[in-house]
Amino acid sequence: MNNGILRFADRFAALGHEVRLDIVRRLLAAHPEGRVAGELQLDLDIPASTLSHHLDALRQAGLVEQRGEGRILRYRAVTSAIQEISSFLSDECRVHGMGIEGSAADHRLSAAS
Repeated sequence: MNNGILRFADRFAALGHEVRLDIVRRLLAAHPEGRVAGELQLDLDIPASTLSHHLDALRQAGLVEQRGEGRILRYRAVTSAIQEISSFLSDECRVHGMGIEGSAADHRLSAAS
C-alpha cells in the first residue's frame, strides 16, 4: 500500500471518534486563531486527560497543531490537511463516475432532518 493511502487512513481513523470530530469542527470554527485547551475542555465537558489523548491522536495524524503560549497550549486545525481529505474524497468520487451534488450545507441540513 502506498504512503498516501496510509496517511489518509490514519487521518480518517483519527476523525472516526465523535469527540475528535467535534474538536476538529470547533477548531475550524475558530480558525485561524484556534482554541486553548482549557476552553475546549469546558466546551466538551471532558476530563483534561481525555482531551489530551484526543488532541494527541489528532496531532499524530497531522490534523491539529499545538503552540505553547507561556503555560497555555493553543490548538489549531491544520486546514491544508482537512482540504487534502476533502480533495481525496472528491477525486475518488470523480474517478469512479460519481457526481457530488449540492453544497456541504445542504448535506448537513438533510442529515439533521
